[in-house]
Amino acid sequence: MRGLRNPKDSWHLSDSIFDDDECCHPNFESIPDCRACELFQGFGEPCIPYIGPNDMKLAQTMIGAGTDESKFLRQIFISMDIIAPLYWWKEFDTYKVGTVANSCSTMHKIDCYPITREMFSWDNEEEMDAEFWRVVDEIINECERLRQKYKATGNKKYWRALIQILPESWMQRRTVTLNYQVARAMRFARRFHKLTEWHTLCHAFESLPYGKEFIAYEKPKTLDALTTYILEKLKIRFKDDNGKVKNIKEIWDEVIENFELKEN
Repeated sequence: MRGLRNPKDSWHLSDSIFDDDECCHPNFESIPDCRACELFQGFGEPCIPYIGPNDMKLAQTMIGAGTDESKFLRQIFISMDIIAPLYWWKEFDTYKVGTVANSCSTMHKIDCYPITREMFSWDNEEEMDAEFWRVVDEIINECERLRQKYKATGNKKYWRALIQILPESWMQRRTVTLNYQVARAMRFARRFHKLTEWHTLCHAFESLPYGKEFIAYEKPKTLDALTTYILEKLKIRFKDDNGKVKNIKEIWDEVIENFELKEN
C-alpha cells in the first residue's frame, strides 16, 4: 500500500493497518474470538493485513487502469507448491517473466519409488472403459519393470527407456514464486481453459489474501457517453414483471449491473 501511494505522496491518506504484534482489525473490540475474524489465519500465524476502504478503492482504480498503473501488484509475492502433471507444466512454462519454479527431479528420483497409478493424473476415472485401464496398467507395469531393471543392474539404458516411455500424466511437484500481477494475468487468460488444472490454480489464486479484490478484480462495466446519450433519447417504454414502467436505459443498466460472464 505504501508503494501504491508513492506516485502522489499520499501516504497520510492510507487507512490500512499492518502490525505483526497487535490485531489489525479496526473493530477488534467487537470480535469475541480471533477465529471469528476474517483476517485470522491460525494461531502462530500472522494475521492478514487490514486494507482500508480508501486504500482498497485506490488499489482497484489502479488495477482497472491497466498493468502500468497497477505496478504495486508486482510487489505482492506468492510462493506456493504445485503438484501437477507434466502435460500441464508444459503450459505453465510459457510464463517465463515474473515466475521462478524449482521442481522435484524426475531425472534423479524416478527410480526411488515403485511406480503406481497414484503417481499419475487421471480425469473422469469412472467414465473410461476397461480397455483404457488395461492399456494404462500395461504402460505403468512396463515403467515399473524398467525401474526395477535399472535398480538391479545400474544400466542406464533402462533408465533412458523409462524416461522415454513415461506418460505425460506423471505428477511433478514444483515450488513456484510469482507475484499478484502475474497471477492476475494467468487467471484472466486461463480461467476457462480446457485443462481443469488451470481452474484449480485460478481458484487457489482467488483464495489468497485479497485475491478476489486484487487478482480477480474486474472493472465495473459502464456505458460510453455516446451509447448513454442514445439510450436516454429513446422514448421506448416497457413494463417489468411488477408492472413498473421502465425506459430502455434503465433496462440496460440492470443488464450491465447483473451481467456475469459464464464459462462455455
